[in-house]
Amino acid sequence: MNDSAVDTIPGTIPDAAPGTIPAPEINYREITGNGLWNNNPALVQLLGLCPLLAVTGSVVNALGLGLATLAVLMGSNIAVSLIRGGVTDAIRIPAFVMIIATFTTCTELLMKAYTYELFQILGIFIPLIVTNCAILGRAEAFASKNRVFPAAIDGLMMGLGFGLVLVLLGAIREILGSGTLFADMQLLFGPVAQSWKLQLFGDNYGFLIWVLPPGAFLITGLLIAAKNAIDLRANARRAELKAKPVKGAKRVRTTGAVS
Repeated sequence: MNDSAVDTIPGTIPDAAPGTIPAPEINYREITGNGLWNNNPALVQLLGLCPLLAVTGSVVNALGLGLATLAVLMGSNIAVSLIRGGVTDAIRIPAFVMIIATFTTCTELLMKAYTYELFQILGIFIPLIVTNCAILGRAEAFASKNRVFPAAIDGLMMGLGFGLVLVLLGAIREILGSGTLFADMQLLFGPVAQSWKLQLFGDNYGFLIWVLPPGAFLITGLLIAAKNAIDLRANARRAELKAKPVKGAKRVRTTGAVS
């Protein structure tokens, strides 16, 4: 056997240069499941609740904030993964915060240029993306330990999971609070989206509590409870299937003489 040969673990980088961090084995199905369901930032980690409760009064607001958060999350994950081997522990967190702040500023400028009215509605919650613990948490827990592509997928799935909860919450609050769905979508997609509005309960319908933050708090609690109930039922079902005996022929061992 060649003396230069080395044993490698799948997913790691053999003979890594000093200062680099070998990447662990990647399970993309697990990354997807964690982002969308098992470790969802909004329903499991309970991170980013301030914008979640404040600006999800309609689908367009929720979708705008969700897309902005997704862009920052993916961009910061990629950047953190690229520099992971050259950042010391002493400056790691400040460096990550600077990266997140840079992508947040870029997203803010893009929204000012192309969706200015929606940016004004979302207000301070776009700059406050830089303080979203979900973004810094993914940079520290995943992107700083993995290669660029897995870090990008992790950012995408975590951003999608957070955005889907935002949109679902925004849709429920808009329906219950205003009786409409997809109102003011032209703020995000332009004049072509003016006809997307659906009037579900009549022009005079209105239920103020669902548009206010307390309504968002109540609906978020119900969504968390629903997810927990689904998980409990799924776990019970898996345990039942695992404990259920397998039908079929069984081998019988006999001892002694058979007459």
